[in-house]
Amino acid sequence: MKRLLIALLVLLLVGSTQAQEDVSQRVADDATAIDRVAAASKRDLPRDLLKRMIDEDVDLLRGRRSDGTYQYATFERFDSGRISESFSVSNRGDKMEVLEVKGAYVYRVQIEVPSRKLLVRKNRPVWVERVELEFLGERGSQLERQTVEIKQWLKPGEFRPVDFPSVARQATARVVASTEKEGGYGNVEISLIKAKIVDNADSPYAGAVVSAKAVQRALEDNDIPSMRAMAQRMRSSLTLSRSPEGRPVPMAMETRPAIVDVVAPRSTLEMDELQAIEDLLTGSEQERREGLDRLHQLIRRMRQ
Repeated sequence: MKRLLIALLVLLLVGSTQAQEDVSQRVADDATAIDRVAAASKRDLPRDLLKRMIDEDVDLLRGRRSDGTYQYATFERFDSGRISESFSVSNRGDKMEVLEVKGAYVYRVQIEVPSRKLLVRKNRPVWVERVELEFLGERGSQLERQTVEIKQWLKPGEFRPVDFPSVARQATARVVASTEKEGGYGNVEISLIKAKIVDNADSPYAGAVVSAKAVQRALEDNDIPSMRAMAQRMRSSLTLSRSPEGRPVPMAMETRPAIVDVVAPRSTLEMDELQAIEDLLTGSEQERREGLDRLHQLIRRMRQ
C-alpha cells in the first residue's frame, strides 16, 4: 500500500510538471508568433486572430478550470462591466411585477430609475418592495437564496445597490416592484455588476500575465512596437530552466540569490508584483486604485 501511494504521488508530480511545461511552451510559441506577425504586418495586422490567441493564453496562464474559476486568479469586487436590462413597471393593484436579470460572476445588483423615459418624457417614481437573490458562490456547489427587503420609493435619477454575500458564479436577481396608481408606467433599469479578475501575485506565471495584458492593450491601440516588446518579454519570462531538484520550471519560479540594493532585498515574486502594479497604474481609474492598494500591501510586507 505504501509503495502504491508513493507511485501515485510520483505520477501526480510528473503530470503536474508536464502540464506546466506544456503551458509555458505553448504560450511562449504564441508570443514568438505574435512578435513575428507584428513585425511582418503593414496595414493588414490580423487583430481578431491575435486577440483570440492572447485571450486564450491569458486563460492558460491563469489556470482556467472547467467551472470558469482560476487556479492563479480570483474574482474581486471591482466593477468590470454590467449586464443591464430595462423594464416598464405599471401599477396592478395588489399584484406587483417581478423583474428578473441573470448573469455570471457578479457581486452587486443596482436598481436605477432613469430621469426620463423615451428621451423626452419625465419618468415616474418606482416602488421597490424587495430583491430576491438566487446564486451559486464562486466556490460553492449548492444554490443559495437570500431576500433583501427594500420597501422604498426610488425617484427619477435615484438608484439603490444590493450586494451579493459573495461573488456569484451564477446569479439571478428578481426585483419586486410597482408604481403609482395614476400617471401611467415608470421605467427602471436593473444591472448586475460583474466582478473583475485579479491575478495572484504568487502565480508562477505572474510576469507572463502582466506582459500578455500589455500585449492586449497594445493591440487595441495599434501600438506595434509595444506589442513586439511585450511579446518578447512574455516569451523570455516563460523560458524553461531547471530547479535544484532537476525539475523544469518557468523562470518566474526559478530560485535565485536575493538582489541587494540600497533599499532592501527583493525576491523574484516581489519584482513580479511590482511589474503587475506598474501595469495597473497605467490603466483605468479603477485599475489605478487597485494598483495603489497592492503597492501599499507590498510595502507593508517588505517592512516586516
